[in-house]
Amino acid sequence: MERTTKKVLGYEVDLITFKDSISLIIESIKSKRSMHIITINPEIIAMAQNEPAYSEIIKNADLIVPDGSGIKLALKLKGIKQEQIPGIELAKSVIAECCEQNLSIAMVGAKEDVINKACKNLKSEYANLNIVYSHNGYFDDNNKQEIINNLKNSNANFVLAAMGAPKQEFFIKECMQEMKNTVFIGVGGSFDIWAGEVERAPLIFRKFGCEWLYRTINQPQRFRRIYKTLPSFLFKVIIEAYKEKN
Repeated sequence: MERTTKKVLGYEVDLITFKDSISLIIESIKSKRSMHIITINPEIIAMAQNEPAYSEIIKNADLIVPDGSGIKLALKLKGIKQEQIPGIELAKSVIAECCEQNLSIAMVGAKEDVINKACKNLKSEYANLNIVYSHNGYFDDNNKQEIINNLKNSNANFVLAAMGAPKQEFFIKECMQEMKNTVFIGVGGSFDIWAGEVERAPLIFRKFGCEWLYRTINQPQRFRRIYKTLPSFLFKVIIEAYKEKN
């Protein structure tokens, strides 16, 4: 599948449907092609702009899907109608496909009790799901290599890292240096939702691209981070879109 992208503030975003993104990921898994999937949003772009090493990881990713509604809006301002692809839904759909096609997964991230509950709930939902390795996300440089070695030895086809950005992307980069035939995705707080520890936004919020608002209402500590990121992002993408049209 030929890759079609459009830049948002210097970062390529794949113009792809939800269905095609799943097909592309499964094709890469079955062909044993390595892939790093980024579910990009305004916060990730803001972090990348302030951290060159992180920026490099984003720019070298193999698939960058528009997770945040802000990315969808930025593309719309450029005259591009692109559906939003929530990372949690994309990852869950790939997990379902892995179950159907006898492909294995591994999960790294969250607290110990959370990842255990997430694995248990996923196995209840998908009876034939093959989770070959799981580990919490609370580790340091002293035991990180051991985790990478265990991941490598597990021969997992699809690895989900849920440690939040940018930590999960740096971890994935290190893993990919030793695991050349594996597909990786960073999924932020998805394990907490799959474990039933955090409630996902109601459908009405998701339908109108306001899941971020629901999370902010329920987690007020997020407000300061959102407040710093969104206004600046919107201003920059409006200027960028104007310059491209003129």
